[in-house]
Amino acid sequence: MHSYLKSIGFSNIETKKEINKILAEVMNDHDEKIVVEDAKGHLYAEISKAYGENSGITIWGEYDDSNIFQMEYWYPYFRGSQVSSREDVLIEKHADKESYAGACDDIRMGVTLIFYLQNAGEYLLEKGREISNRNEKTLTLSGLARDGKILLGIEKVEKSKVADGTVVNNRNNLIAAARNGDEEAIESLTMEDIDTYTMISRRILHEDVFTIVESYFMPYGMECDQYNVMGEIIDCTKIKNTKTLEEVYQLNLECNDICLDVCINAKDLLGEPKIGRRFKGVIWLQGKVDF
Repeated sequence: MHSYLKSIGFSNIETKKEINKILAEVMNDHDEKIVVEDAKGHLYAEISKAYGENSGITIWGEYDDSNIFQMEYWYPYFRGSQVSSREDVLIEKHADKESYAGACDDIRMGVTLIFYLQNAGEYLLEKGREISNRNEKTLTLSGLARDGKILLGIEKVEKSKVADGTVVNNRNNLIAAARNGDEEAIESLTMEDIDTYTMISRRILHEDVFTIVESYFMPYGMECDQYNVMGEIIDCTKIKNTKTLEEVYQLNLECNDICLDVCINAKDLLGEPKIGRRFKGVIWLQGKVDF
């Protein structure tokens, strides 16, 4: 059973018989289907069925010599609504199956984002045309969460918001320069980190850590596409799974200046999500590359 199946509203699926029934429904009554042949002559199919707005289940498999579809794997998906990054994306195949991981080195995050590629079928089509690298690509990130918490937001005046934006832009410019070997930029970033550490050490004595840290995006655990995130809720929608009628929250977050959509079962979310509050939890990061 997939660990994040409950995130899209299937929390009561407990047996293999139940999930097989749902997978059969996806194959027989799907909403999307992409069939693609790779360079070695293998005929793959990516089949998806929505069980809510922008969320559902995807099956990947291969047609055998008798033209019979053989399922290789399946996973729950949730598709984001906004472009998260326009930086270069590197895509590589997983070692054990015909699935793909993407990596994006966005300077706003401070870490290399590694995500599970949702549109593997489109990627194989573009790869076969041998023109995908010539076109600018955009990346839309989303995440599935097994549990999470709602925290109060941090009140800011308008002047503070403008100042924060200026600081972020200056830091991004310094990081870009440091990557190109600029020693002055490296030294400036080092001094900035020392000042930040000093400020946190002073404020932590009489403030809660979540009033100092507004948002974060950190790798979590041993799997490379799981992250511990906290971000401000920009928009919030509650929907129902069309099959189980379980309620699911779809949250649009701003995390380290990057837009990110997160889907979580309402029963697994502690607190009431509202615009301006913050979401904190561990997510399985997925991404769709617009080719």
